[in-house]
Amino acid sequence: MSLRTPLGRARGLGSAKAGTRHWWQQRLTAVILVPLTLWVMATLISITSLGYDAITLWLRSPFNASLILVFLLALFHHAQLGVQVVIEDYVHSEWQKISCIILVRFLALFAGLVSILSVLKVFLGI
Repeated sequence: MSLRTPLGRARGLGSAKAGTRHWWQQRLTAVILVPLTLWVMATLISITSLGYDAITLWLRSPFNASLILVFLLALFHHAQLGVQVVIEDYVHSEWQKISCIILVRFLALFAGLVSILSVLKVFLGI
């Protein structure tokens, strides 16, 4: 039996407000991804029969390139946020948790940059 109060046991465990920003970012990216994913899926289905030249011409449209870029940004950020939550919940060693979160952020950043640069390369005709 402990003589500590519930407040005393909870002190030092972090602020209850610490996850609010993370939660809102995850919900916002999810809301952004729903219509964009439907658009990307419909577009991919409609352009599968087209050739390389027609697809690059399609991607050179500022509207299409912009939507693809927003989709990629939201996708990789949302994925990174989700994997971070899983790591925080299931990895108990502090150094492993921090290492995994850094690795996931780096991989999401790297994959996002490669994807965005690929879209920009096609859009600019480089």
